[in-house]
Amino acid sequence: MANATGILSATTAGMATPAVARRTWPRWAALGVAMIAVAVVAVAWDAAGARLLLGALGLFLVARGVLLVRGAGEVDAELAGRARPLGSAAVVAGLAAVVVALASAALSGTVLVVGVPLALLVASAGLLARGGTARRGGQALLVWSLLVTALLVVTGLVQDWDRAEGLATIVAALGVAVLGLPLLIGAANLRTLGAQPDPAPVRSGCGGCACGAGGCGS
Repeated sequence: MANATGILSATTAGMATPAVARRTWPRWAALGVAMIAVAVVAVAWDAAGARLLLGALGLFLVARGVLLVRGAGEVDAELAGRARPLGSAAVVAGLAAVVVALASAALSGTVLVVGVPLALLVASAGLLARGGTARRGGQALLVWSLLVTALLVVTGLVQDWDRAEGLATIVAALGVAVLGLPLLIGAANLRTLGAQPDPAPVRSGCGGCACGAGGCGS
């Protein structure tokens, strides 16, 4: 999920200018707060928590997919070739999630029962393909994914699938809240960066090296 949504970490703040940071941090903060709020409401709202989560995720995927497709024209051909299919797939998946969320609470719960373990396994596989800290995180996430999958299956078979759907909703809400935290951290870092003055413009044609010696003509 982190790869698909391009979740922005706190280190991204180091690549922004103060002007960009001032424009960006309110959006990051708003998105992080919204994700945590959706997670809390989804857990508390038994009747429609699954629909709320699925619908919110669908809207996010649609928005992200549109941004990827539009931004494909501003990057090189190789990146554009990957951004357009990924963006189109995100839009289609997002629209499907919104339709399901609007259509049926039971179907929304079923989608979460299947989708939550699948999303965890895909995310862990993506982390395992990397090295260093990411790989260790992928190993921990893989163990968590297998435990969640086993718990959902056992709950559905031993008790009933409604209980499994409720459990999947809680796990999905926890994941959404956890993904919202890096956005809040990044927003705080960007806000700090945005409070700094903009760098002075560099005069073209003069590096300042000869100014102390009487000017460039010397």
